[in-house]
Amino acid sequence: MKRLNPVLVGCVCLLFLSGNSSQAQTTPPPFDLYAQTSEIAGLILQYSQDIRAIRYFYSPTVKNRYYGEAANVLNSPEQRRRLLDVDENYLQKLAALDFKAMSKHGQVDYILLKRNIEDHKLGLFQEDREYEQITKYLPFAAPIYQLEKERRRGATVNGQQVAATLNSLNKEVVAATESLKKIGSMDKTLADQGEQALLGLRARLRSTYDFYVGYDPLFSWWVPRPFQTLDSTLLAYAKSMKSKGKLVTTQKEDKSGIRGVPIGRQELIRQLRVEMIPYTPEELIALANKEFAWCDKELLKASQEMGFGDEWKKAQEKVKNSYVPAGTQPELIMKLYNDAKEFIQKNDLIDYPEIADETWGMQMMTPERQLVNPFFLGGRDIIISYPTNIMEHEDKLMSMRGNNPYFSRPTVQHELVPGHHLQYYVSSRYKPYRNEFRTPFWTEGWALYWELLLYDKGFAQTPEERIGMLFWRMHRCARIIFSLNYHLGKWTPQECIDFLVDRVGHERANAEGEVRRSFEGGYSPLYQVAYLIGGLQIFSLKKELVDSGKMTFKQFHEAVMHENSMPIEMVRATLTDQPMTPDYQTKWKFYDFK
Repeated sequence: MKRLNPVLVGCVCLLFLSGNSSQAQTTPPPFDLYAQTSEIAGLILQYSQDIRAIRYFYSPTVKNRYYGEAANVLNSPEQRRRLLDVDENYLQKLAALDFKAMSKHGQVDYILLKRNIEDHKLGLFQEDREYEQITKYLPFAAPIYQLEKERRRGATVNGQQVAATLNSLNKEVVAATESLKKIGSMDKTLADQGEQALLGLRARLRSTYDFYVGYDPLFSWWVPRPFQTLDSTLLAYAKSMKSKGKLVTTQKEDKSGIRGVPIGRQELIRQLRVEMIPYTPEELIALANKEFAWCDKELLKASQEMGFGDEWKKAQEKVKNSYVPAGTQPELIMKLYNDAKEFIQKNDLIDYPEIADETWGMQMMTPERQLVNPFFLGGRDIIISYPTNIMEHEDKLMSMRGNNPYFSRPTVQHELVPGHHLQYYVSSRYKPYRNEFRTPFWTEGWALYWELLLYDKGFAQTPEERIGMLFWRMHRCARIIFSLNYHLGKWTPQECIDFLVDRVGHERANAEGEVRRSFEGGYSPLYQVAYLIGGLQIFSLKKELVDSGKMTFKQFHEAVMHENSMPIEMVRATLTDQPMTPDYQTKWKFYDFK
């Protein structure tokens, strides 16, 4: 190969750059920096990692096979103080920044980080107030906290003294347990806090014990027996504490056996403001009833087309009995996925990324999980709810009827693409730091939006298909009504179950599972509200940007996805360039009650 003259090469390069200088200045960069970050992104990551570091260091260590991991237990008083220090430090950092000089992306991130920190502080203050009320039941806590504190930096301990301390503490716990027996009952919130504090102390004691035993000869000789005794006594005391909890409520007696904690109107309003929903619980119930009335009209049309007149439950019964034979539900899921994909692509609504379309999977839901979740779940995979051989005969039929092809039609794309699976795919690739702002109003709202959009676009063509999609839409309306009425203290769990059966047409076992999941499944009080409300928010934003001709469907859907998880009002602020202030409060009225 001939060597090129380096001088000649340099001249050619200069001529090329000179001749194309105007093009180099006007061509947009190949990568949009704000697609991945903002002026505040680094601070968000630093804050979240500092909080994690404090939680990790000040939490007890639980041994697995090879090494230790931080246990998830109630914060110690020392841990709470350090977390509050971090919160205050980052609020000061935010206050020192020039908000006006930031891009819209940075302003949105600023507002949301400030919101997260303030909400975290509020939770810590509430935890501290509750802890102060139960300290009289924990007179032995300080020595255990001190032992665990010394363990963190590997202090050398006197095994005989530690054994004596644990022996003495055991007597205190026994005395506290006897005193507790004289108390009739206590507020359930405080009893639960007491139980968690005791389990936390037990975990801290175990963490200290595991650190020294076997490695320190005197510790290993003196401590095991008093440790085991105290460990058992603490566990028994924790159970006694929990048993004393009584829910203070004016609600009627309930036969469902479902136990939750209604949070009340004031706390509902506070949480709605945190989620940037500028409506009261009563207004949201009115919204759900208005949407329900629309569903009723559509349902009666479909029932009449099927020859059942106004007896929509008979039409729904026919739809329920269309279930596929046992063993063929996964094949049905594949068909329903392809049906939705074909319709969405034909209407040019969104692109199916090749890897996202390729990599979703299937799992079968366990019978135990079906007790609290009678329908599909999804995310990276779709988790199929269908009966197994060990279920009772009636339970099998209810599961098959509740997961018939028409009811399943709107749920497959809800769980996969363009729903939750696509969310997982995109949110790991665009602004992943915004996972710190995750909210069900974005997560569930996006998946529910597709149900609204597909119905609006005519995806349900036969009356049976419309009844299937309307079942879920009514279900989302019902979730708002029953969950808010429950947390307002107006409905019992049994009334919620009856409402789902009578008003939506649920199988009773499925209704019981749905209500149990809502109040005992670890969901936030607003989680069930978030589906339809989040979906309506995105649908309203679609009207503003797509129906007006400002964006195509594909542009709109890509833009919403790329902003990642955050309140929809903040998605709107970014896409429509809303004016922002550091103390911004929710104000977007996205629903027309007329």
